[in-house]
Amino acid sequence: MSLLLNKVALVTGAGSGIGKAIAEAYAREGAKVVVSDINEEHGNATVAEIQRSGGEAHFIKADSSSAEDNKNLVAGTVAKYGRLDIACNNAGIGGPAAPTGEYDIAGWDKVIAINLSGVFYGCRYQLEQMEKNGGGSIVNMASIHGTVAAPNSVAYTAAKHGVVGLTKNIGAEYGQKNIRCNAVGPGYIHTPLLDDNLDEASLKAVAAKATMNRLGTPEEVAELVVFLSSDKASFTTGAYYITDGGYTTV
Repeated sequence: MSLLLNKVALVTGAGSGIGKAIAEAYAREGAKVVVSDINEEHGNATVAEIQRSGGEAHFIKADSSSAEDNKNLVAGTVAKYGRLDIACNNAGIGGPAAPTGEYDIAGWDKVIAINLSGVFYGCRYQLEQMEKNGGGSIVNMASIHGTVAAPNSVAYTAAKHGVVGLTKNIGAEYGQKNIRCNAVGPGYIHTPLLDDNLDEASLKAVAAKATMNRLGTPEEVAELVVFLSSDKASFTTGAYYITDGGYTTV
C-alpha cells in the first residue's frame, strides 16, 4: 500500500478504462493523483471513486492533443501539490478503420495528434518539471501495435510505434538526470474503447488470438504501470514492456 507514498502522479485519459485503473492503483499505493481527461464528467467520477476509497485526487480537464493544455496540466499539478514525480501518458483513440490507401486524412491527423503528438507534448513539459524536482518517472502507453501491425488501422500502428521510439530517446537522454521513461504495450484489454469499436463476435476473435485465450483487464495493465513508476524499477528505463496474454508470442 505504499510503493508511491508521498509521490505526486498525473494520468491522462484517466476518466475510463486503463487510465482510470492506473489512477486508482496509484492512489492505492499512496500517491496524490491528478486525474486528467477531456471528459469532465468521467474525470470527476474517477476522482470521486478514489476519494471514496480513502485516496487523494484532483481533476484537471485537458485535451491531450494540445501542447498548451499539456503545459497547463503540469503547471496545475505543481500548483495543487507542489511537484510532479510520476506521469502516465495514457490518453488515446482507435481512429477510423480502412486500408492505408483509403485511409481518411482527417482521421490520420486526429489519431497522430492524440496518440503521438499528445504523448510528446506531455513528456515535453513533464520532463521540464521533473528536472526541477531532481528526478521522476514517466510511463507512456503504447500498444502491442507498437511492434506488430494492426491491419486497417495504419494511423494507430504508426503512432504507437512512434511512442516506443519517443520513449527510447527519452531513456537515452535523461538516464543521467534521474528521470526514467518506459512504455507499456497492452494487448486487447476489455475497456470502453474496445467495446465501442468491436462487436461481440470480434471481441471473441481477438481474445482467441492471445495464448491465454482471453482479454486482459485494465487492472492487470495498471499493476505493470505501478511497478515501472515505482522505485522497484529503479534500474529500468527506455524499455517497452508488452502485456498481451501471449498475443505477440506466435
